[in-house]
Amino acid sequence: MTDADATSRRQELGPFLTWPNLFTLIRLLCIPLFLWLLFARENRAAAAWLLGGLGATDWVDGWLARRLDQGSEFGAMFDPVVDRLLFAVAVPALIVDQSIPLTVAVVALSREVLTALFAMIITARGAERLQVTWEGKTGTFLLMVAVPMFLGSVSSLSYAPVLAWLAWLFAVPGLAYGWYATMFQYLPVVRRELATT
Repeated sequence: MTDADATSRRQELGPFLTWPNLFTLIRLLCIPLFLWLLFARENRAAAAWLLGGLGATDWVDGWLARRLDQGSEFGAMFDPVVDRLLFAVAVPALIVDQSIPLTVAVVALSREVLTALFAMIITARGAERLQVTWEGKTGTFLLMVAVPMFLGSVSSLSYAPVLAWLAWLFAVPGLAYGWYATMFQYLPVVRRELATT
């Protein structure tokens, strides 16, 4: 793709509405659908499949940005915000539904809150946004796999008992990777930033 083609595609869609951002927006709009399936329809199986699909397609917007040369500062912010929002909505919803172990939910949400606090501190200091590490991404990915599995494990799905076992298989390393990234990779960055005058 030439520079002219890439510029043309950006102009067609506008400065914010690029194909990657549009895909992220669709994922965002699926969050109310997830809540409707879980609480209004009381269909845990469908809600689990949707949540799993939203987690599994997290990579698509990044791939589109690279493939179409439509990366942007807005997209770099929008994607992780939607991921965090999806997680922040899904986990409390499963707590209300009593379909996730409370310990897993509290440990996961505590890490999310602390990481978001670190990101806000970095932003408030005028520094570049907190760079997500491989360990942080891996932890988030594993939890995004585990959470819908916990939901599916208490659904009418025929393979629910298998999902219960798999959910723990993904959740434990997901929590470990996530907390490692927060405490040993992100916290030092925040400390260095706060130490500068």
